[in-house]
Amino acid sequence: MASRPLPLPPSLSRSGSPLAALAAPLSLLVLWQLACSTGLAPEQVLVPPSEVARSLWLMAGSGELQRHVGDSLYRLALGFTIGAVAGLVFGVAIALSRLAEAVLSPLFLTLWQVPVIAFIPTMVIFLGINEPFKIAIVAVAAFFPIALATFDAVRGVPKAWFEVAKVYRTRLPDLVIRILIPATIPAVLTGLRIALTRAWIVLVAAEILAADSGIGQMMEMGRQLFQLDVVLSGVVVSGVIGFALDRGAREIERRASKWRTA
Repeated sequence: MASRPLPLPPSLSRSGSPLAALAAPLSLLVLWQLACSTGLAPEQVLVPPSEVARSLWLMAGSGELQRHVGDSLYRLALGFTIGAVAGLVFGVAIALSRLAEAVLSPLFLTLWQVPVIAFIPTMVIFLGINEPFKIAIVAVAAFFPIALATFDAVRGVPKAWFEVAKVYRTRLPDLVIRILIPATIPAVLTGLRIALTRAWIVLVAAEILAADSGIGQMMEMGRQLFQLDVVLSGVVVSGVIGFALDRGAREIERRASKWRTA
């Protein structure tokens, strides 16, 4: 008779427990503090976490931090919305039309291989460094993964469903609402989640290179003034926001998948 495997302790069986989630960040903070207090990392290279926390507190008290975060999130929301809508429409179009796929997919797949940061010089020439540039770079960053995920999701719908809809002369709006959306929600939401975090990373990088406000510009100004506490504050804030965006998108994805299987 085969022996049954021993049950894991509760602390190990629940890998997503709050204690497990905090272990790595706390360990990093401890190592960071030790590196600064022991002189392993010179002050010109790394400042202790206490200085970063103090900098965050002062910037929050003056309203500077909220201004930078607000500007970045506004650009992310507007640019991501534009890119998401364009990516959804484009992905559905080339998935449903063989002609559109033949004409547009080679150019799309070519541009998909180009890093989004490479578009920045051209965009700056045409749009300057004002708000249209930051919104456009976010839209471009979001467009490609969403379009690709939508294309794959629509192509994954069984052809028999479209044939039945054709027999019953289903109108295009009904086809989209009753067949395409329920069948493609999980894959499309995964694409949206990936695009959201990708757009956030690209936005911060673009703000570092060319912007007058935002988390990235806050970090760049700190670098120019040799304020490492401000630079690391921007790193911490951008990481926390990126983590929150990913977790929120994952939760929406999980709830939508449960609705689909219900």
